[in-house]
Amino acid sequence: MEITNQHAALLCSPGMGHIIPVLELGKRLVTHQNFTVTIFVVPLHTSKAESELLDASAFPHSLDIIKLPSPDISGLVEPDAVVVTRLTEMMRQVRPTFRAALHDMINFRHRCPTMLIVDLFGTESLPIAEEFGIPKYVYIASNAWFLSVMIYSPTLDEQVKGKFVDLKDPLEIPGCRKLFPELDIVDALLDWSNQQYDEHMLMGRGIPKGDGILINIWEELEPKSLAALRDENFLGRFVKVPIFPIGPLMRPNVSSIPRGDVFDWLDKQPNETVIYVSFGSGGALSYEQMVELAWGLEMSQQRFVWVIRPPIISSANETFFTAGNHNGEDDNLTKYLPKGFMGRTKDIGFVIPLWAPQVDVLAHPSVGGFLTHCGWNSTLESITNGVPMIAWPLYAEQRLNATLLTEELGVAVRSKIPPWKNVVKREEIEEMVRKIMEGEEGFALRDRAKNLKFSGAKALEQGGSSYDALSLFTKHANMFVQFANGVDPSSQVP
Repeated sequence: MEITNQHAALLCSPGMGHIIPVLELGKRLVTHQNFTVTIFVVPLHTSKAESELLDASAFPHSLDIIKLPSPDISGLVEPDAVVVTRLTEMMRQVRPTFRAALHDMINFRHRCPTMLIVDLFGTESLPIAEEFGIPKYVYIASNAWFLSVMIYSPTLDEQVKGKFVDLKDPLEIPGCRKLFPELDIVDALLDWSNQQYDEHMLMGRGIPKGDGILINIWEELEPKSLAALRDENFLGRFVKVPIFPIGPLMRPNVSSIPRGDVFDWLDKQPNETVIYVSFGSGGALSYEQMVELAWGLEMSQQRFVWVIRPPIISSANETFFTAGNHNGEDDNLTKYLPKGFMGRTKDIGFVIPLWAPQVDVLAHPSVGGFLTHCGWNSTLESITNGVPMIAWPLYAEQRLNATLLTEELGVAVRSKIPPWKNVVKREEIEEMVRKIMEGEEGFALRDRAKNLKFSGAKALEQGGSSYDALSLFTKHANMFVQFANGVDPSSQVP
């Protein structure tokens, strides 16, 4: 008896960077594996873009969205708690609501899920799957090097005395690229006295407790890290469950959207001559850094599209939960730019307040570079359009991503002064923009990005590595369902 009516329940943590890859996984399960999918999400309600993203009218018939009420965690975390701490506490407190929703689905809607898939911040909900007797998986919407660091962090915690960031020597990750504390380390590991450190360790221990791990890359992108995660002589001894690289999954280009002024402007520019500048759905800069970036763009005399937001006041983390809540200030954002900037750059630049249809901008033929915060969604959107990058990490795992892009994949450049340490000056910004847009190094970066574009597209096609990995995942889940129904899969005729 082969189980053909798989019904996946996906649990998604708040934030555009988490919702997008979970939605795209859900869509692919429906369209390519004939699944029924229910996605449980905790929305932040911070922007129009998030509301549009969760508009059910845009989903396949067999995909449903259930919005869980956001729990009040004000009495559980400090007022200045960072993103990792707040998200993990939110997902911890939402567990009773999520369990009740699953119970109602099974008992009143007669739609019993055959598996549970959680994202990184939902690992503490894996035991709920065990209560309902269904297999459980973890979806890492990032890269294999990041997964390796997550898996190995509890071991590093036992080995290293003191703070990681104070170490002079690199951290050894078995079978993977070394982790240089000063440059690559993820925010959560910076300070062991901060609650986010403990939350990071809990997630690192929780990921291998799934029955398998899905990851938003393709086999050919990071073969070394994937091999280490599967090898019992390296990281495989900590994982012991199959890993399914099923990416790149991201928002598709939407040719039917209203074109708008930015596309009218882009249509008039020569191919690969515009650099797109954006720091993600929740990223922002200090006022001083905004001014330096503006001068750097102007001095480079390269064409640009820049998505601007109000400057941060205290830390980059704060904007994650307030993105989009600017009380109509979008009309006045140019006040943060140097006097006369808009007039001096009117022939080479286009400034957009708050938000832009990023996938469609990056897909435009005139775009030839991307100054990015290195969030994994943005990274994939750039790579899969063959666009090289200037890496400008802000928080979370973005420093690690920046190193992967610059030193391993060779599709990005980065500043000599890390932007989290000090203000990057206009002269260096001008140099990086010119390098990526008109220098020989930029052409080489673009060639490598285009090669990765074709590699990623091939992986998703029938017979490609990611297409096959998703099919293997389905068979793996089927095996668990069959065992639960008292069927021995080994007795089935191939």
